[in-house]
Amino acid sequence: MNFTETLHTNPIFKLVSDSAKQLNIRAYVVGGFVRDLILNRPSKDIDIVCVGSGVELAELVAKNSGRDEVYLSVFKNFGTAQLKIDDWEVEFVGARKESYQRDSRKPIVEDGTLEDDQNRRDFTINAMAISLNDSDFGELYDPFDGLADIRRKIIKTPLEPSITFSDDPLRMMRAIRFATQLNFDIHPDTFDALIKEKERIDIISKERITDELNKIILSKKPSYGFLLLDSCGLLEKIFPEFVKLKGVETEEGKGHKDNFYHTLQVLDNASQKTDDLWIRWAAILHDIAKPATKRFDKKKGWTFHGHEEMGSKWVKGIFTNMRLPLNEKMRFVKSLVRLHLRPIALSKEEISDSALRRLLFEAGEDLDGLMILCRADITSKNGDKVKRYLRNFDIVEQKLKEVEESDKLRQFQPVITGEMIMETFGIQPSREVGIIKIALREAILEGTIANNIESGMPFLLAEGKKLGLVPIQN
Repeated sequence: MNFTETLHTNPIFKLVSDSAKQLNIRAYVVGGFVRDLILNRPSKDIDIVCVGSGVELAELVAKNSGRDEVYLSVFKNFGTAQLKIDDWEVEFVGARKESYQRDSRKPIVEDGTLEDDQNRRDFTINAMAISLNDSDFGELYDPFDGLADIRRKIIKTPLEPSITFSDDPLRMMRAIRFATQLNFDIHPDTFDALIKEKERIDIISKERITDELNKIILSKKPSYGFLLLDSCGLLEKIFPEFVKLKGVETEEGKGHKDNFYHTLQVLDNASQKTDDLWIRWAAILHDIAKPATKRFDKKKGWTFHGHEEMGSKWVKGIFTNMRLPLNEKMRFVKSLVRLHLRPIALSKEEISDSALRRLLFEAGEDLDGLMILCRADITSKNGDKVKRYLRNFDIVEQKLKEVEESDKLRQFQPVITGEMIMETFGIQPSREVGIIKIALREAILEGTIANNIESGMPFLLAEGKKLGLVPIQN
């Protein structure tokens, strides 16, 4: 198979080819770009392997480009360089062969041939190369029949899979990530090796594992990746809290839904509506505390009272363990986990304006994400039931919109501030100021007063009087 015509559509490849010829070395496009080219998937990342110095080739390509806006980064310790041209990121490395020691995933690296470099690749679909050399420009080098595996939709290691995964256990996460992203199966021998070598994941940093997990979560149907992780035993190793959601208990003939599979359905539902990683994480964690709060009530059956509050408190620990950001992203996920039952409860009952105001006040800027999560959380084998809940949800959203437009509660701040309270009564910061602020907020949320000076000031004076405060003369 020859890709000459395709390569000629991008001048970068001729630039690399001419520069390699100047250095009298051979160069090839390898890995993900080749795979995505065959799959007709968009890709802006190009990996170049040369039989020589990747750094020298990158420096010459940058020079020969004749552009001022070319950005070159050299990583001499790794023998690699990265070039940014327009929207493209081009990575250069010299061909190499690798060997591993059992207690480390850092390889011993030596210079090698193209064949050596292809042998060290993780999967057959990533081990293909296209020549950029005059004698065979555009020719596909595919020693492990990766093209056939693409056609069969199979993830398979080029060499013995247990050795491949033992050498670099992160490849186990990558196998599942590629299967999820591409909707491929994992070859039986390769999957057996995932089970056999799963303990080796312990030598991989949490950051690297979570980076792969996030890519699974951001795929079109992330549940597929979680089911693969669970089937091979990796999920128990990297995310034990999630595995605890599995299973159904029965008491007196009453059971509950399997919260593991329910959560995966919620995750897939949310993924159909948004690419936001943090809404997807909220979907994963929304019921995470159900196993810890599960109780059986003879009248009500199984209950999970307070799982939303407990789950919200668990978010920080899970994010810390996963090396996820402990910033506004975490706060957003905590908020969605804590509030995820509120809109659903409103959809089942007569809705009061005060309940809507409180939801708007508590959710604030997180409301849109919360509503995506709550719609995703409506799962049932009864399609009519789901449709009925979603129709009720439409009513809730419309009413929220109406209340928001009139009360502006997403950025809610009482017009009467703590400073105004202190000035009115001539007092310093104190317990009384806090009591009056809470009373004002509650009165506004209940609709007793409007959020303006005209309504608020008489209320303020009356609340002050209850506390024995007297307004000073202005």
